[in-house]
Amino acid sequence: MSVIRKIQANLDRMSPADREIGRFIAENPDKMLGLSSAALAAETGRSQSSVVKFAQRLGFASYQDLKLAVSTHRAQDWRLPAGPIHGSIAQEDGFATVLEKLVSSKYRAMRETVAANGAREVGRAVEALDAARRIYLAGVGASSLVASDLSYKLLKLGRVAIQNGDSHVQMANVAAGGPQDVLVALSYSGTSMETLKIAECAKGRGARVIAITGMQDNPLARLSDILLHTVADEDHVRSSSITARDAQLALTDLLFLMIVQRQPDAHDFIHETEVAVAALKSAGR
Repeated sequence: MSVIRKIQANLDRMSPADREIGRFIAENPDKMLGLSSAALAAETGRSQSSVVKFAQRLGFASYQDLKLAVSTHRAQDWRLPAGPIHGSIAQEDGFATVLEKLVSSKYRAMRETVAANGAREVGRAVEALDAARRIYLAGVGASSLVASDLSYKLLKLGRVAIQNGDSHVQMANVAAGGPQDVLVALSYSGTSMETLKIAECAKGRGARVIAITGMQDNPLARLSDILLHTVADEDHVRSSSITARDAQLALTDLLFLMIVQRQPDAHDFIHETEVAVAALKSAGR
């Protein structure tokens, strides 16, 4: 997970002292790497103990561990090539400008989402999905569309993937689940009431919950057994879940491809599906 993104996503929820420290790190990561905890405290007008506690509240054992995470982020920082326009789409923008801003936002969301998830956590999710007896998928709105897309891909591999656009049906499905099952719960905000209730039900039945949600601390993240993050840019696009959906699709496609790698007969299943669909198309001519 990108520590800078995590800090940015949670700034509004931080105490004034933590917010000052967090904002400085997010805006000056390179400068922060050259500062001791005491020097950072001086830069932000806070105490050294506040800096250490800030690192600990982010989940790090020490300030040095926080610096290592920031250093790793800088090494892996993927930036857009020079040229694409990035900014909020305005009413007066012409076709070419809207197109460039939209493509830029989509590209950024997908790249940063991939960068935000480490190989270990993605690997845990793939292992859980690979071993699952049944895979339930839950999400509302645009997240439901992504859940449907992933369920279709998993069905092509011969997996038992259960998804429905109706949240009441999603709840009824997971109510029949058990410890050998997995729920993939998608919600960028992590506060969708329906998805939270479904995740709670799945956990109550002993199923493992894989949450695909935003970087900010949220109820769905806290419910999860395996946590994957999506990075969206809705403030710049100013439309209905466009980049959040793209970020989710990038991540779910990554999970699917890694399952394909693990499944020896995956290509046989996919080929049989293609043959069956081709026969259906021929029959309709």
